[in-house]
Amino acid sequence: MIGHHPDRDQIKLENVLTALGNPMRLAVVRVLAGGGEHPCGTVLSKEISKSTLTHHWRVLRDSGVIWQRASGREHLLSLRREDLEARFPGLLDAVLHGVRADPETVDQYAP
Repeated sequence: MIGHHPDRDQIKLENVLTALGNPMRLAVVRVLAGGGEHPCGTVLSKEISKSTLTHHWRVLRDSGVIWQRASGREHLLSLRREDLEARFPGLLDAVLHGVRADPETVDQYAP
């Protein structure tokens, strides 16, 4: 079962910033920023436990940063770019620019 996805107007800046304040979750956002949906198991390195991944998906989903949907036996992730841009114009682009400028923070989690 997929948990709560806040409506656009329920997305809070403090929750988004908390979600983006973790290098592993930043790595997820960097991958998802490329567009499309990605199976949960392909977004980060395989060395991360399933329970840890589940925690990070929940934080990102509940904060309004990602969409997560079931598709058969897997879950697909995508970035809520339009919703984030509508709520906080330029925030996501600024974060992604920062990640590109200092990739060492997230490279350790690359698949």
